[in-house]
Amino acid sequence: MSGGFLVVIEHDRGTMADASREALTFGRSLATQLGTTCEALLIVDESLADECARYGAETVHVVPVDWLTDYSPEVCGDAIAAAAQELSPAGIVACGTDRGNEMLAHAAAVLDLPFVANCLDVKVADDWEMTRVQWGGSLNEDAALTSPTPIVSIAHHAVEAAEAPVATNVSTLNLELDQSGLRTQITDRDVVEGGVTLATAPVVVGGGRGVGSQEGFAALEELAKELGGVVGCSRAVTNNGWRPHSDQVGQTGTRIAPQLYIACGISGAIQHWVGAKAAKNILAINTDASANMVTKAGYSVIADLHEMLPAITEEVRRRRS
Repeated sequence: MSGGFLVVIEHDRGTMADASREALTFGRSLATQLGTTCEALLIVDESLADECARYGAETVHVVPVDWLTDYSPEVCGDAIAAAAQELSPAGIVACGTDRGNEMLAHAAAVLDLPFVANCLDVKVADDWEMTRVQWGGSLNEDAALTSPTPIVSIAHHAVEAAEAPVATNVSTLNLELDQSGLRTQITDRDVVEGGVTLATAPVVVGGGRGVGSQEGFAALEELAKELGGVVGCSRAVTNNGWRPHSDQVGQTGTRIAPQLYIACGISGAIQHWVGAKAAKNILAINTDASANMVTKAGYSVIADLHEMLPAITEEVRRRRS
C-alpha cells in the first residue's frame, strides 16, 4: 500500500521524456495539496530512478517486464492499472503527450474509472476541480472529477519542469501481467531526422503566407541556422506546398515551447496560436500592426520581413565575431 501520488514516467529506451519532468513537477504540487508523497512509476527501466529523484519522486516503483522489448500502450496501461490496485495511490498523473494520454486511457478503462486529459490546473477538494484544454486548445473547460482514484494528465508545456532533489527509495513491483495483452508494440524504427527538432528546438523561426513563396524561406533558414534553431510554418504555407506538414506549428501540427519564437508574416489564427503560445518569448515581424500574432507577441517589429531577416542575421553574425 502506498497512498502516495503516482506519476507515470514516459521514457524511450532509457531516455526520460522531457514531458515526464513536467509531470513530476505537477505531481509534486498535487502531492503537497493532498498532504502525501510524490512517487514515480517506471515500467521496465530502473535506470531512470535517479532522474526521478532529481525531480522530487520520494519513491520509485519499478515494474519489470522481461518480455517487453519496446513501447506497448496496452502493456503499459495494464501495468499502470495493476500498480494502482497494488499501491492504492491518492491519484495518478502523466503528461498529456500522445503516449501519456494513451497509457492512462487504457489504464482507466481496465480500472473502470474516469480519466480527465490535458489539464492546465487541478485543485484538490472533495471533488477535484480542474481546468482542461478542449478542442485542440481553442477553449478551456472547468470540470469536476469524483473518483476513488483520480486519473489525470497535465497538458504538455502547461508547467515548466523544475528540479527538487530528494533521497529516493526504489521499490520493485512484481506484477502479474498477461502476455496476451501484447497486441501492439513498436518493432522497428526509421530515423528520419536527427539533432534538434521542431518540438524541442530552443529557437523557432516561423513563416506564414507573408513569406510569399517557397524560395522566401531561405532567409528564415539562414537565421535559424545562426541561432541554432529550426524553421516552422503556418498551415497556409503547407497548404500552398511551400513546406512539408512536419514543419507546421499549430493545432493540427506541432506544439512548440522554445525560448524564442520568431513569427514572420504570420497572421496568428487561433489554430496557429494554440501551437505557439507555450513559447517563452515571441517576436512577431509583420507589416500589419493589427495582426493577431502581433497583438499577442511580447515583441513586434512592423516592417517587411524580407528586409528585417537579413538585417537580423547580419547583426547576429557581427556580434558573434
